[in-house]
Amino acid sequence: MSRSAVCIWVLCMGTAVCQAQTIQAVTETTPYTYVEGGKVTGSATEVVELTLQRAGLTDYTLRLYPWARAYDMALKEPGVLIFLIARTAARENQFRWAGEIMKIQYHLYRLKSRPLDIGTLESAKAYTIGVMRDDVRQQYLRSKGFERLVVSAQSLDVFKKLLSGQVDLVPLTTDDAASLCQQTQFDCKGLERVLTLDEASTGLYMAYNLQTPPEVVLRTQQAFDKLKADGQVQRIMAGTPSADAKTPASGEMVKR
Repeated sequence: MSRSAVCIWVLCMGTAVCQAQTIQAVTETTPYTYVEGGKVTGSATEVVELTLQRAGLTDYTLRLYPWARAYDMALKEPGVLIFLIARTAARENQFRWAGEIMKIQYHLYRLKSRPLDIGTLESAKAYTIGVMRDDVRQQYLRSKGFERLVVSAQSLDVFKKLLSGQVDLVPLTTDDAASLCQQTQFDCKGLERVLTLDEASTGLYMAYNLQTPPEVVLRTQQAFDKLKADGQVQRIMAGTPSADAKTPASGEMVKR
């Protein structure tokens, strides 16, 4: 077989593998990923769908789950693409990374009606903090020696515990805070940012399960890099996040 024929065969085989691969794209409800009109939508969802379509990976589903379930699926199931996942040193070798969608910055928030004496990260250890299970914020605070963590399955549950006084602090992005205030009909003027978690602030990525075929990961990465170079990722993510993101039932999906 000639060299050119081998190259064509390898290309065709790679394309066949990609076309046969069903992608399960999973994440949680956020201001960038939510259900509207019965469909999974949002700016980050749009970026992921456009990336997969440009990569020729048209057989995919989009599902929203509690974060811990989505994270577990991505760890265990081939063909699962988790997105809006923080890339940390502990996670580096657990996934195949396929592109940074956005950067985020986390802050500790408290209720203004409950003054707290917090000036440093160390001083925050004296208070209870609400976090999501298997979320980067839980992992970060644990690594810093925080023991008074109250774990919930979803961010809305965490926020409700802050409002009810079950926890003293919650780590959120600015957009998360605005969205959760809208969902709970709480005036965001009643929140106060007390500390920025600089070390926990990071990029949010798309990442595949380790058993996903390398051809699928490569095509996704190449398609995403092209979209980012063209400025399309930035333009999509610069759109105003939804303040009234709806929390779907576990497993709600739309198939393309």
